[in-house]
Amino acid sequence: MKVIEIKNITRKDIPIYYRRDFTGTAVLEILEKKLETRIEFSIETKPTGAKDISIAGLIGVDYPLIPLTKTLQEAILQLDKSGALPG
Repeated sequence: MKVIEIKNITRKDIPIYYRRDFTGTAVLEILEKKLETRIEFSIETKPTGAKDISIAGLIGVDYPLIPLTKTLQEAILQLDKSGALPG
């Protein structure tokens, strides 16, 4: 399983300054098949500076959710570090 890209990312406007909510489309490669699924994710910055990423909306994906979620979290963290997420 591989995350090819996360596209069409939009940021939801919420009043909590340490939490950012997003929606987007994840393009995944699962068993040599491409699959697009709508996802919602949030990045919460803890007081220690660590980032907690939670993902929702993985509907219709025929793959174990724990490794899928972990791989998506890593991809989202890389997008955040590179500054590719909308401000």
